[in-house]
Amino acid sequence: MPVRPPAWRWLFEHPDVVLELLGEHLRLAGTALAVALLIALPLGVLVARRRALDLPVLGTLGIIYTIPSLALFVLLFPWLGLGFDNALVALVAYAQIILVRAVVTGLRGVDPTVREAARGMGMAPWQVLWRVELPLAAPVILAGARVATVSVLAIATIAAYIDAGGLGELLFTGVATNHHGKIFAGTVAVAGLSLVANGLLQRWEKRARARSMGAALVHWPTGR
Repeated sequence: MPVRPPAWRWLFEHPDVVLELLGEHLRLAGTALAVALLIALPLGVLVARRRALDLPVLGTLGIIYTIPSLALFVLLFPWLGLGFDNALVALVAYAQIILVRAVVTGLRGVDPTVREAARGMGMAPWQVLWRVELPLAAPVILAGARVATVSVLAIATIAAYIDAGGLGELLFTGVATNHHGKIFAGTVAVAGLSLVANGLLQRWEKRARARSMGAALVHWPTGR
């Protein structure tokens, strides 16, 4: 009986394949996160301003998040078919509840006296939002973005099942052919990518928190 080579060897013997699939994975996940943020930011601001929207908006987004990824891919199939577009729409939908909730929580956590001080300085509502509220809410929003990023990277792996490309191809192909090397390479690549993304965003979040605390001290009265 032939001796099976170590699973890790395939990863080092085929770095070009892994890097190509990694690029596809990043393209899908990065595009999904960018589109999701463009939708979640204004939607989160709207919900933060109008509490009556909490239940319909957050409730609907929460229901979408509970749908299994493969089931959502199938639901989108009649309109988008298989491939990149189907996976992109699904990933954007999954990220919404995390991002919108983070924006809402961050904005509602801003001290009302800070808002009043900004208005008292003659700032327009949009200036209060962009120059005061969003910077102070940035740590919470970035924490949500970090969670959404890790979630999207993970679900993007499953998207390979519908021919959307990415690192999931190594896992699905490896399981189908009993190829331990591809399974190992896919697992290491996906886990490593998630850890790196989480670590980078965590550092960014800490910096934003430090800047937010500094901005709060500037606006907060000094005990008088």
